[in-house]
Amino acid sequence: MRKLSIVLAITGGIILLVGVSLFLLGFFKPKLAGISITTTPAATVFIDNVQVGRTPYEGTSQPGEVTVKLVPESADIPLSPYETKVVLSSGIKTVIKREFAETEEKSSGEIISFEKVGGSEASLAVISIPDSAQVAVDGVSRGFAPVKVSSINPTEHQVVVSRPGYGPRSISIKALAGFKLTLFVKLAPDGANPSPTPAPIEIEEKATFIQILSTPTGFLRVRSEPGSGGVELAQVKPSEEFPFIEDDKATGWFKIEYQKGKQGWVSNQYSKKVEKTTLAATPSPSPSPTPKPAP
Repeated sequence: MRKLSIVLAITGGIILLVGVSLFLLGFFKPKLAGISITTTPAATVFIDNVQVGRTPYEGTSQPGEVTVKLVPESADIPLSPYETKVVLSSGIKTVIKREFAETEEKSSGEIISFEKVGGSEASLAVISIPDSAQVAVDGVSRGFAPVKVSSINPTEHQVVVSRPGYGPRSISIKALAGFKLTLFVKLAPDGANPSPTPAPIEIEEKATFIQILSTPTGFLRVRSEPGSGGVELAQVKPSEEFPFIEDDKATGWFKIEYQKGKQGWVSNQYSKKVEKTTLAATPSPSPSPTPKPAP
């Protein structure tokens, strides 16, 4: 009887140990990363040189960097394939959209990816090809790509990326708390045939700038954060004007682009907003080619 009790106790202990081990393995095992790919027309999908299906494609993978190759399916004209590297995040879906054309230059699309940064805030970074495309979030201009919005509500947003001479792209995104959302956008030139060059049309564009006012020191410091505690990044002079990015509700300070690709904060005590209307030349609309159904 005693031996039976010992055997049962040992067996129970082994079962308990195995169960706990399996639970811990499942608990600490990283979640799979998701990937969603849509294209026009349909395309064969390769991930790390392995054919995994065709678009529209939804799949999962281990977190980390992967190489995605898309080979368009077209019986009419040869279309340019697309290859890129993306970093997949655990428990997060990376989104790739691609519209193929005869060349890489004429193709367009976007990639939405996430990077865990911790904390409770969400942020957004927008990169464009070609660069210096104008970026608007929910109808508000945020400057020119590459641009970073350091704090954005963790909810759905509409981003429009545009540049004269190129077709704009409107992208729906959903920012997540504790993650930086990176939006990579490839714009395609307007029209299928760049020759002859269409006559330019002048249109009015409104933009907000920050004008530097007179200061006791003869200059105004640009800081890394709103408030006098931020690190000094540069100095700007009275009467100079810079593209407005955003304002800080707590301090009232303005965020500006003081150099191309560089942003910082200036005191609203010695600066003010000015609205400007400029004439921008854009190509006149070209006839669009007759669309052909995807195979």
